[in-house]
Amino acid sequence: MKRPLLLIVLCMAAWLPAGAQARTGGPQQVAHSAKGRDLPEIRASHVLRVLVNQSRNSSGTVSGRSIGEEEVRLKAFERYLASPAGGGQAIRFKVIPKAKEQLLGALLRGEGDLVAPGEAMEEPTPLAAVAGSAPTVGRAPLVLVRARGARQFSRPEQLAGQLLVLPAGSAAGQAVAALNERLERRHLAPVRIEWVDPSLAVEDVLEMVEAKVYPMTLVEQPIAERWAKVMPQLQVDRQLAFAPAAGMRWYTRSEATQLQASVDGFLRDYRPPADQDKTFAAAYAQLYKIQNPMARRERERLEGLRPVLQRNAQQQGLDWLDLAALAYKESALDPDARGASGATGLLQITPSAAARVGVGGIHDVDNNVKAGARYLAMIKRKFFASRHLAERERMAFTLAAYNLGPERVQALRAEARRRGLNPNQWFFQVERVAQEQVGMAPVSYVNAVNKYFLAYDRERERLEPQGGRVAYR
Repeated sequence: MKRPLLLIVLCMAAWLPAGAQARTGGPQQVAHSAKGRDLPEIRASHVLRVLVNQSRNSSGTVSGRSIGEEEVRLKAFERYLASPAGGGQAIRFKVIPKAKEQLLGALLRGEGDLVAPGEAMEEPTPLAAVAGSAPTVGRAPLVLVRARGARQFSRPEQLAGQLLVLPAGSAAGQAVAALNERLERRHLAPVRIEWVDPSLAVEDVLEMVEAKVYPMTLVEQPIAERWAKVMPQLQVDRQLAFAPAAGMRWYTRSEATQLQASVDGFLRDYRPPADQDKTFAAAYAQLYKIQNPMARRERERLEGLRPVLQRNAQQQGLDWLDLAALAYKESALDPDARGASGATGLLQITPSAAARVGVGGIHDVDNNVKAGARYLAMIKRKFFASRHLAERERMAFTLAAYNLGPERVQALRAEARRRGLNPNQWFFQVERVAQEQVGMAPVSYVNAVNKYFLAYDRERERLEPQGGRVAYR
């Protein structure tokens, strides 16, 4: 899971062959292998398949209410198509969430009819096969975002040698590559990029920037400003802006000319609801609140607990950093923490849950961690042992079950399968069902533990010293 830092090459990413673009955030070249559908075929099927970016910023629904910006816009487009202006026939929208960098490839393979990414995209390749709509957002420069109080940058050249953290699929790759060309001509160090784990969307990166886990990022200005209302400790540096390769727009197949015309006709007159950002902020305001688990005090506390966490994790076949991340979320690494229903200690295990795995005396730190580790391992082994689950997804399902109960999570997976979502992927797939049916609490819980794990994992070498104590900076 260790993510190396990648130096942006000193040439425009759009000129790179597909293999070299694997982690630059732009779309890869995809064979134009399947015939697309235009509006008459879509109307005949009564279904329009919409490929959406799996970011909660663009396509989130909370407790049955559309919150994501694109989710709201797509609902309006659905009503438009059913109105006299749009043709007067009701069409059901089937939403298909995918990673942003996979959207255009899926469109070209015939897996969808329309792409609604909710973020800027680098110019699609091959250009002739994809048509972009009128802009969904008129002006969307990429702006630098950092935590309040962090170092301020007023000129692009000051970013020489600095680290930018970007989510997969970010449109910033070409902008940074162009900046690095300028820096190279001035004999300055290039900007470094760390591409984050695919379980993190743009809003997750912003949250980790606010918490000072990550130093800074580049984000489309409308997205940065929207999330800054949810995360007040973010600083959006509007004076340091970069133009993305393409604006924020929808995409169709080039041959789908009637669908293109309908999309452009809708977007020409569309205005977002006046209370959209207020509703968005109200839905998410209390949820994006992680702390920095690698702050000095937290690192010192973790060092004291490392032996008991490592010992019990090893006995149960777990990664000790998963236990550490769970303990940080549950108790902020406080062995004396007390919660509801008798939950106690580092892992906030209840006496009844501990008894199920044969452990008592959970006020003792070692017994508390032993009970929590055994309970996690039992859930993982009994409910999520399938070889079809990737390891991080397996842990996400295990954490969701730790929070909601295993049977509830299995029911959510079954509903995801019924909807055509991937039942073996918690992040952005099964979590969509949880978000709608249960609310954001379990989604926020799993995401927070995952972020704490990733924060620890990127510092694993410092946290696992060979023959010494944890290294402090």
